[in-house]
Amino acid sequence: MLTCGIIGLPMVGKTTLFNLVTHSELETSNYLTGKTEINVAMAEVPDTRLDFLINLYKPKKTAYAQIQFSDVPGLVRGASEGKGVGNRFLDGIRNADLLVHVVRAFSNKDVPHVDGDIDPIRDIETVNLELLLADMDLVEKRIQRIKEGRKIKKEQLEELDVLRKCLSALENEVTIHKLELSTAERELLVNYSFLTDKPMLLVVNIDEEQLRSGSYPGREMVRAFAAKKEIILLEVSSLIEMEISELPEDDRSEFMEDLELQQSGIDRLTRAAYDTLGLISFFTVGEDEVKAWTIPAGLNAKSAAGKIHSDLERGFIRAEVVAYHDMHELGSINKVKEKGLARLEGKDYIVKDGDILNIRFNV
Repeated sequence: MLTCGIIGLPMVGKTTLFNLVTHSELETSNYLTGKTEINVAMAEVPDTRLDFLINLYKPKKTAYAQIQFSDVPGLVRGASEGKGVGNRFLDGIRNADLLVHVVRAFSNKDVPHVDGDIDPIRDIETVNLELLLADMDLVEKRIQRIKEGRKIKKEQLEELDVLRKCLSALENEVTIHKLELSTAERELLVNYSFLTDKPMLLVVNIDEEQLRSGSYPGREMVRAFAAKKEIILLEVSSLIEMEISELPEDDRSEFMEDLELQQSGIDRLTRAAYDTLGLISFFTVGEDEVKAWTIPAGLNAKSAAGKIHSDLERGFIRAEVVAYHDMHELGSINKVKEKGLARLEGKDYIVKDGDILNIRFNV
């Protein structure tokens, strides 16, 4: 299960984004009251390919790929020192696969910025520093526990050496992700789930005027920052996206066309999450169910079969494979077979994004 933690300063649109992707209806001003709960909900990954297959088979059940999102209370400068509501809740997203950092660019006099004015780069640096300090706190506490132990084992001495490297890097504002460590050293840290070692998406929350003009305060600096850090940058208007989601289906495309939006920001966000983590989808189809399955790119057919059921992997014989684009172009499995485009593949076949699989097995 892919998990994403949504982070950022207070009042930047994190909960609005969370509501959009999970179809929740949380109060968006909750965290001004000092509450520290982490909201967790599932989001379906929109997929026009699955939509086509559902319309083709009209199954009894459908299942889109899913992502778990966690909405974390807003960080403020000095959170690691207890300011605001602190950063204790960051431990709740240490197991997240991906961080989604929401940064405010929109202007709204009714929604004051915690620092008084709009400055995306300043806000990015504020949150990144708090993530770094949270990791530093984790390292310091672990070092202290090891040193206070009655007897330090050999593997703990090795761990201690790596932790000291991490602490030195963090003190110099170098993230764990950028720290040069050997494979063996990385393995010693595998259970730590450092926040500064996680892949990140940067989502700049803009207003309608900024969406239409293609400009917002500090845009070039934000783009340069994302390029330098090799972070995927998305510019999304959460408020506009929310308005679109509340429209009747027939009116949505017209509204998006007026805004020159070819794809919703939420669709782009889920796709970017997949791409960042190196994930793909394959499909199983039939009258009973049409379903999308999430796997890492590079997985072979036998292992992919195991994602459906362990019996399919254990008794794997062959995978009948149809490429989605062939199914879409020809409109039925029978026509695909008539053209000789359905093929049988063995256990070592590398599953491709959009493959439609039928597993032949015997147990």
